[in-house]
Amino acid sequence: IKIKTKFNFRMIHSKRTKIVATVGPACSDPKVLLAMINAGVNVFRINLSHGTHEDHGKIIDSIHKINKDNQRTIAILADLQGPKIRVGKIENNAANLEPGATFTITTNETLGNDNIASITYQELPRDVSVGERILLDDGKIELVVKDTNDKDTIHTEVVYGGILSSNKGVNLPNTRISQPSLTIKDEKDLKFALSKEVHWIALSFVRSSTDVYELKKKIKKTGSLAKVISKIEKPEAIKDIDNIVEESDAIMVARGDLGVEVPMEEIPTLQKDIVAKGVRAARPVIIATQMRENMISNARPTRAEVTDVATAVSEGSDAVMLSGETSVGKYPVKVIETMTKIINEVELDESNYMHADGYNKWNNGPNPESPAFLAGAICFNAVKISDSVDARAVIGITQAGYTAHKLSSFRPKSKVFIFSGNKFLIHQLSLVWGVTSLFYDRDVTTSETFADMHHVLKTRNHVKSGDVLINTASMPFLAKARTNMLKISIVQ
Repeated sequence: IKIKTKFNFRMIHSKRTKIVATVGPACSDPKVLLAMINAGVNVFRINLSHGTHEDHGKIIDSIHKINKDNQRTIAILADLQGPKIRVGKIENNAANLEPGATFTITTNETLGNDNIASITYQELPRDVSVGERILLDDGKIELVVKDTNDKDTIHTEVVYGGILSSNKGVNLPNTRISQPSLTIKDEKDLKFALSKEVHWIALSFVRSSTDVYELKKKIKKTGSLAKVISKIEKPEAIKDIDNIVEESDAIMVARGDLGVEVPMEEIPTLQKDIVAKGVRAARPVIIATQMRENMISNARPTRAEVTDVATAVSEGSDAVMLSGETSVGKYPVKVIETMTKIINEVELDESNYMHADGYNKWNNGPNPESPAFLAGAICFNAVKISDSVDARAVIGITQAGYTAHKLSSFRPKSKVFIFSGNKFLIHQLSLVWGVTSLFYDRDVTTSETFADMHHVLKTRNHVKSGDVLINTASMPFLAKARTNMLKISIVQ
């Protein structure tokens, strides 16, 4: 057999960076969902801030059915609303806040006008201090606190005015709120989402690693295998980012609220740093908000949006996320098609993976202080060898997901195929960069297992005779312990 040690990267490439799409009225029809999957969607997001459990349940059931009927492994992400603070109803849906004017915020129910508005968070008068800023409507309107009665009323001065409409969001960049990260609504939504067997739970407005730990405990008590995505959108989260990354199963850079709560000029650097921390820790990182905002109502993205997606891909993000573009936009399928084209084109540039000296820029080695250091070392060297011999694929077997996450984190040029007997995990791995997961549950010898997997990959046209494959596994195989073996094979 002739060994094919060199290949055309463009010819064997398939999208590594994953696409998360929010489901809404524009794409809830099963035919549209399937078209979006065919266009490149890997994960569907259910936004629990809007809609009813009944409506969400129908959509989740549709996705499960699509997976079963079409042999797909699309993951489902349920996004909890968290302690989102909003103003109440405004008279005629338009209050005019003039710069320099006094504006009152009250926790009492009242119809808002040019001088006053109610707020949904009852503890705000006790949490805020004089001099702190209150931002309304994504920061378009800025208030500064002049005094509070610590009970139900806050007097502010308008710094930057504008027209305020009903139910607009409130951001408090200087205030440490006492409201728990999981609200009563979130508790109900969590119970519902887990009952529908979603694969990921996104926790909004994370402030510390403790918030993540508490949610993971609640999920574990139910027996669910769902994993937690921490949404980074508060200044407190930035201060505790290392601990949050360590405690989380994945990270979302939620640039909407984050861009209001911290100076906007810091967002690019924060995004880059968080992605790097996630890759080093083998935690998937999602970049979210306004990636294709123009395509909510237009058939083409702006040039800036194209560059934004390209930047997220070249920085090493595991996934990019769409919100209104797919949930309420006019072109839910086309936006996925254009996103896929951009991702593919950027990923074809090998400088995203390799330094000029030929070494993989992501392959920084395993953490010697990790309890899984030896397994990490196998994954590290599997990718290193794969890059050096131009292997067609790196193959892993996992029951808990460690091998998949670790191989992915070293960002190999070759494809990554993960086999598992854990069907729930196979869907979860759809979020992870570069991973294609397949079901395998035979209890046979290691050599038989490799032969089975090679046959599956060859049958599905993922590999062909003469291709070099890097295999990782655990020996003895039936013990299902941590990865401790690496083998180079040639497809027969």
